[in-house]
Amino acid sequence: MFSRMRGSRCDSFFIRRTPEPILDRSKEIVAYELLFRSTGSIVANVTDPTQATASVIVNTLTGFGLSDILGKHKGFINLELELLMDDAVNILPKEQVVIELLETLAVTPELVERCRFLKNSGFSLALDDHEYSPIYHELYEFMDVVKVDLMQSNFVQIEESVKQFKAFPMTLLAEKVETQEEFQFCLDLSFDLFQGYFFAKPAIMAKKSMNESGLTLLRLLGLLNEDAELSELESAFRSEPGLTYKLLLLVNTVGVGTRNKIGTIGQAIAVLGRNQLKRWVQLALFASDDQGNCENPLIDMAAIRAYFMENMAICHQAGTFSPEKAFMTGILSSLTDVYDISIDELVRQLSLSDDVHEALIERQGRLGKLLYAAELLDEMKFSNLGEQLEELSISLDDACMCQKRAYSWRNLSGIR
Repeated sequence: MFSRMRGSRCDSFFIRRTPEPILDRSKEIVAYELLFRSTGSIVANVTDPTQATASVIVNTLTGFGLSDILGKHKGFINLELELLMDDAVNILPKEQVVIELLETLAVTPELVERCRFLKNSGFSLALDDHEYSPIYHELYEFMDVVKVDLMQSNFVQIEESVKQFKAFPMTLLAEKVETQEEFQFCLDLSFDLFQGYFFAKPAIMAKKSMNESGLTLLRLLGLLNEDAELSELESAFRSEPGLTYKLLLLVNTVGVGTRNKIGTIGQAIAVLGRNQLKRWVQLALFASDDQGNCENPLIDMAAIRAYFMENMAICHQAGTFSPEKAFMTGILSSLTDVYDISIDELVRQLSLSDDVHEALIERQGRLGKLLYAAELLDEMKFSNLGEQLEELSISLDDACMCQKRAYSWRNLSGIR
């Protein structure tokens, strides 16, 4: 099967993690779903779902690598019956994937036996978009995760289903969670995993005012943009002891190759370097006080956009982009999704260069077009993306490679 698929697949492809990650009860990312998009037509290739899923498997393992896309997290992949029953599934790394059975699959003795085999082989299994039914009892015995679609049932029906599910050793995942009320309802019902726009679409979440730490970081970024004296940077850190502690942790994290003990803020900045410090400040703006490890959907999406833009700037053949400016444009474009601050106010406070200013405010200039391309990729608008890349004289192959590198942002930044 795979040899046939390989012969017809495109040379370029986007492996896309769905915009809604899977989170645990603490709202920390634990998994993603993977989608495949071929750049042959730069649109979704869904005419043959089995071949599209097979492409996810082959291309992820041979072209990208799951560690690049998923990091330490698991990946959920939907499998049609044909591929589920195929021995090719065995090339998937059992420790990092969850095989999703679509809700359209009929429960047959062959399917039950296949799930038994996969489970005994070490795979994790999940039922997608599922409503409780006694006809699935044999399958429930092998399921690690059951995904309950909140849009398909009302609260009373879901509560009854959960009572039935508790008889089986499975984890419940609530999908299409869109409000705080729905999230709390599922928490109370002992759901352990969650997925939906409530977590992944910052525009519908309550924005927060910048606390003192956030304002200090903003001041630091402004000073770094102005190439301020070391004494000014030290002074900014002294006003926030918590940030000083995080700075010292960062110096120890990135492995800068020094054996000297760090005794001052100035030493820490010198060892780290201004570029790395600037990058850390930009990413730290997204981390709330209680989430210093930066493990949340908003910072993940913002960082991927920023690193994607940076890598696009690096690979641009004409070399007319500044990678640092591209990174900053990407990260700042996402900041207003988190804080109650307008993009105009943000730009005023940071003394940004004209091209970054133009990109953020008007999506104009070459940086603005690059930002627009990144936004199209975020929104999975692949037909428009092809046109935008052509305007930028960036090939689809290069864009694919830049996306791969962007998914490794934690490895690149030294931030965990």
